[in-house]
Amino acid sequence: MKKMSRLEAVLWNIAFPGFSQLIIGQYIKGVLFVILEIVVNVMSRFNQAIMYSFLGEIEKAEAVIDYQWLMFYPCLYMFSMWDGYRSAMPKDERFSFLPFVSCAYFVTVGLMVSPKVTIFHVHPGPVFLPMLFLIPGLIIGFFFKYLLFYTSKSKKVDG
Repeated sequence: MKKMSRLEAVLWNIAFPGFSQLIIGQYIKGVLFVILEIVVNVMSRFNQAIMYSFLGEIEKAEAVIDYQWLMFYPCLYMFSMWDGYRSAMPKDERFSFLPFVSCAYFVTVGLMVSPKVTIFHVHPGPVFLPMLFLIPGLIIGFFFKYLLFYTSKSKKVDG
């Protein structure tokens, strides 16, 4: 089994969910993530929407997207990244799941509200708005991670 850093694990799963699991020898989990990613991606027509979005054709991206399928994607994507991170993190690390969970929630909400949101007269659409919602998801997730970490640490010192 290959050992990898937390950063490497996350980056491989950003490239494609399941890759870090495959690299470290967790074949069943890795293949499951790859299959789920392909199914959700194809059923939601996400690649087409990405292509249209990067070409500036947001209306076409919205027209091809199947939101019911795409709403599975943020949770699958973030869980795959967290699972890869978890396999590489130190055993005593705590609350590492919070930024990943928070991002999954925020990106899903960003996807749901994307048809209605315009920022400075620009309509980001179903690809770029969820990407923007990743930022507050990370900030809030890391905030709660450190808040819980230091709160639990001070209770150990007091106790």
